[in-house]
Amino acid sequence: MDILHATIWEGRPEDPAGRLEKELRAYDLLDSLGICYQRIDHEALPTIEACQDVDTRLNTHVCKNLFLCNTQKTNFYLLMMPGEKKFQTKLVSRQLGVARLSFAPEEYLEQLLSLTPGSVSVLGLMNDVGQNVQLLIDKDLLEEEYIGCHPCINTSSLRLSMEDLTGKYLPAVNHTPIFLSL
Repeated sequence: MDILHATIWEGRPEDPAGRLEKELRAYDLLDSLGICYQRIDHEALPTIEACQDVDTRLNTHVCKNLFLCNTQKTNFYLLMMPGEKKFQTKLVSRQLGVARLSFAPEEYLEQLLSLTPGSVSVLGLMNDVGQNVQLLIDKDLLEEEYIGCHPCINTSSLRLSMEDLTGKYLPAVNHTPIFLSL
């Protein structure tokens, strides 16, 4: 599929056939909050590097989303950062006052956010009803008018405003971010 020429859709798919329930629930929540978004459908994009054409097509930056935990696997974090930045665990750990962070095992990603590797997204926080995951956002993202993210599946990407994300979505899912300088 040629992503650079793929159709950009306003809002949710008209035909839900073949869509996963978690993807449809993401659209339901965004729609219920009055959040406007653009959508592009594409083949599975498992890495931030694979999302570069989506970035170009949506005229935004798909965020790098990392699911992290402490050594004891008792504290979990979702880190949103610009895709071009390199993740430095020491820098994040120092700002949080946590001894050491690492990538959380897949089973916790599924258990806590109902997500699979490659589809990690801030929209997965809608599934964190137990408030077990702390959202971390690189302050540089606040300078962006729009961000790109997956709707809990990596075969679609959305463009939504940072204002809607921080002002409508995060309060609705009861998550207050910690802002970091990375």
